[in-house]
Amino acid sequence: MKCTFKKSKSIWLAALWVVIIGPQFHATAESTPAEIALQHHKILMVLSGYGKDQGQTKPGYEFDELAKAYLTFRDNGVSVDIASPSGGAVEADKYDADKNFNQTFLADPQVMNQLADTLAFTEIDSRDYSAIFVVGGKGAMFDLPYDKTLQQIIADIYQAGGSVGAVCHGPAALVDVKLDDGSYLVTGKKVNGFTNTEERVFGKKWVKHFDFLLEDKLNERKAKFQSSPMMLSHVASDERLVTGQNPTSTVDTAQALLTSIGIKPNNGNQYSDDLTLKLVADILKGKESAIKQYQNNTASYEPKMIGMYGYMYFTAATTAQEYQQALTLMQLAQKDIKHPKLDLQIAKAHLKLNQEAEAKTILTQLVANNPELTEAQNLIEQM
Repeated sequence: MKCTFKKSKSIWLAALWVVIIGPQFHATAESTPAEIALQHHKILMVLSGYGKDQGQTKPGYEFDELAKAYLTFRDNGVSVDIASPSGGAVEADKYDADKNFNQTFLADPQVMNQLADTLAFTEIDSRDYSAIFVVGGKGAMFDLPYDKTLQQIIADIYQAGGSVGAVCHGPAALVDVKLDDGSYLVTGKKVNGFTNTEERVFGKKWVKHFDFLLEDKLNERKAKFQSSPMMLSHVASDERLVTGQNPTSTVDTAQALLTSIGIKPNNGNQYSDDLTLKLVADILKGKESAIKQYQNNTASYEPKMIGMYGYMYFTAATTAQEYQQALTLMQLAQKDIKHPKLDLQIAKAHLKLNQEAEAKTILTQLVANNPELTEAQNLIEQM
């Protein structure tokens, strides 16, 4: 069932909403459709329609981002429509249905009906919405930047006083959006999105097929690109334009979008994966209290995520400080992960920091317990 309204019906419903809720919305007979949309706060969520075979043949949208953003809007009393380029059913990349936020999303019959039959962009009346939110996923790099109808919807919502939000690869939909004065929407504004560093580390399968890198294109459009270390939450807000760097930024971006349309978000929608990476961000900033916080309350976090972040952070490190930070994170989760590849990476970090004795102790133990791990033996021989 498609959840959409014709222009006259949406105006009638908005007026009824004012009667029921009270005079704080101040709608009048002279209110324009755009003004009414801003009063009853409906958000249009946009998904890529490119995906196929759970992202194996063609990349799709990121289900975790859809679920987290939708639940943030829903739990703050905002209604949502979901759209894609051609409408109908669209496909996400493979995801973990057992995650608590995905379970909650999948159990919501209203949004599941919408997702099974998304609105086509040609069906959208931009005047029905106070904001638009573009979900990421690598599929967004293949269809959304080139959709002229979507570009007009985004421009119209923004120029009517609404807000524009996007997360991860979602800002790809913004790169060619032009306003009525001929300027690009993003020019001169603070923005972010999936960074070049994140593409190098996490985007190896599809990045070679992209027409552009998101960070490069936003800089080309003379946006003020900003970012945080890879996969840590970062939200850029500027003149009703709200962009988030990566999946970890989803809830923060959705909450910032709510703030931009005059809604103070509640303190809900806090998930262990996001909290874990916020803890990582504090550790990278040198906050000793963050380490103690983790050690005193490990159950609230995801130790494997901390260890894997340290592992990947090491692969991108170039300075002694970064190698030390990676080592700290890996050691923090070592006893919970207990995996030889993590131990090997810890040994490599010690070697990068000229701590040969510590590295040799770990490598010797690895060789004794994992004789098939020839890389450990090779490192010992090179010392």
